[in-house]
Amino acid sequence: MDIASAFGMSEIALQLLVGLSRAMILFIISAGLSLILGVLRVPNVAHGSLYMIGAFAAYSVNQIVGGAAGFWLSLILAPLFVALVSFVAERVLFCHLYEREHLMLLLFTFALMLIFGDLVKFFWGVDYKSVTAPDMLKGSVMIFGLPFPAYNLFLLIIGPVVGFALWLFVSKTRIGKISKAASVDRMMVGALGINVSWVFCTAFVIGCFLAGLGGALIAPTMGITLGMDHTIIMEAFLIVVIGGLGNIWGALVGALIFGVTQSIGVMLLPQFAIIFPYLAVVIVLMIWPKGLLKSVW
Repeated sequence: MDIASAFGMSEIALQLLVGLSRAMILFIISAGLSLILGVLRVPNVAHGSLYMIGAFAAYSVNQIVGGAAGFWLSLILAPLFVALVSFVAERVLFCHLYEREHLMLLLFTFALMLIFGDLVKFFWGVDYKSVTAPDMLKGSVMIFGLPFPAYNLFLLIIGPVVGFALWLFVSKTRIGKISKAASVDRMMVGALGINVSWVFCTAFVIGCFLAGLGGALIAPTMGITLGMDHTIIMEAFLIVVIGGLGNIWGALVGALIFGVTQSIGVMLLPQFAIIFPYLAVVIVLMIWPKGLLKSVW
């Protein structure tokens, strides 16, 4: 099928922008997972649950504060709440398990995912929740002569901002540089007198903060419900794998592939659009089994 003949160039460009806006959400979540994988070597299956908690926390903030202020505050308070939960989990549980085998860590985080799911059910119930974007992010703006959702444009802006902030943390701060060193040789970092445990804690909390931010950002675009963590954790792991395990910029590349291929699927075969990103994953791994960028594992 000739896409250009079936759709105008403007429609194609607009659909790709929609895919890129979704890719920004996936990047924010996957970057947090990749940071944890790269520094701690922990395959954190509960990362998706923290994303879900972020979405529910954003709903609560919006309910309490209300209006545009509630939305903007939720983008700050919901990720901070997730960061607090992750800090407690890391100090009480994770810090005792870093030397265990990956399979044990995988099973432990899976159990944690189930616990978080029950806690969400206990505090927020089983009903669907929803968050409304502020007036300035409702409606659409004209791009290429066609209406484009204003909230998607906001996501296209916030994604690079978060990516730049993450780059500043990893490359320009002392703790970020130590985290990179610990991902290569944690024993040597410890031998230099650096408290590796707190380095790991910082990386874990920041990674989980990004999961909570992703949940808060996605809240106005979909129903908030139990089980929303299952799909996102599968997608995030696939993105991290095709980008290169533990490579934050690989997560960006993987997220872009995921978002754009789904948009292409919507244009070609809407009823099977969800299959296209997974086909892209299969093709990438057949050609580059270790991912597109260098893995730190």
